[in-house]
Amino acid sequence: MAALRGTAARVAEPGPETPRTLVPVTSSPTPDALLGPADVRELAAALGVRPTKQRGQNFVIDANTVRRIVRTAQVRPDDVVVEVGPGLGSLTLALLEAADRVTAVEIDDVLAGALPATVTARMPERADRFALVHSDALHVTELPGPAPTALVANLPYNVAVPVLLHMLDTFPTIERTLVMVQAEVADRLAAPPGSKVYGVPSVKANWYAEVKRAGAIGRNVFWPAPNVDSGLVSLVRRSEPLKTAASKREVFAVVDAAFAQRRKTLRAALSGWAGSAAAAEEALVAAGVSPQARGESLTVEEFARIAEHKANRHQEKETA
Repeated sequence: MAALRGTAARVAEPGPETPRTLVPVTSSPTPDALLGPADVRELAAALGVRPTKQRGQNFVIDANTVRRIVRTAQVRPDDVVVEVGPGLGSLTLALLEAADRVTAVEIDDVLAGALPATVTARMPERADRFALVHSDALHVTELPGPAPTALVANLPYNVAVPVLLHMLDTFPTIERTLVMVQAEVADRLAAPPGSKVYGVPSVKANWYAEVKRAGAIGRNVFWPAPNVDSGLVSLVRRSEPLKTAASKREVFAVVDAAFAQRRKTLRAALSGWAGSAAAAEEALVAAGVSPQARGESLTVEEFARIAEHKANRHQEKETA
């Protein structure tokens, strides 16, 4: 099986005592290990897979696009890459060409079952460098093998931000991240303070990393073609964690409160968080932030200073 380089995997129908297995389709071998449009459709048909909106599945069918993603991610030969939502394996194979190891996290039962066979069939010389975790990425707390150094993924649109933040928080060894997300989400993640789309994702992503847009992706490289454009977002982890006495949980609580009522001034928006409008104003003034400012004008450092004031007051009361 490892010596075959087929375009897909087909299902061997089980007999009464025969388990359901996946074997490579070898009718149309190709010198290129990556998946093209015909390969993706053939593989999907063999597995009985139909992309679902529920899981935000849109499979990349263009080999040039996945190679471009790998280049933009600056994947190195010594990188241990984690990929979320590998689907049929288009990006997985391109990552295996460039990285030392790739671990893919897939929630879908059929896709998770098929991917190892696809890797073995199309890239047998790299199959031992691949690992699959069959799980919901939002619940993954550990990965097999060496610690990941990079995250590269075509994230399902409906869970892109929660998955991204969870992975960055759970695996601090991830130094570089490149994700493909809905263009609107990409804009929000990379938005600077003062932007109309600057919000909770922008601030929380900036807690971990320097964030920027890294390109646009057209609709015609996907199957099925989505109704929205996609964008690439690059995140390079901060070389030093944000210097603050407040915890991440405390800072994120301020961020959530500030943007829950975007149109209100911070004095009003943070009144529930602080206990009263007067207490919110005290925290803002202590942090050097105008009580009349709004959340979209603040940096993550300023949110941290606001959180610090409340944390310090709490500690003073406990020690009094």
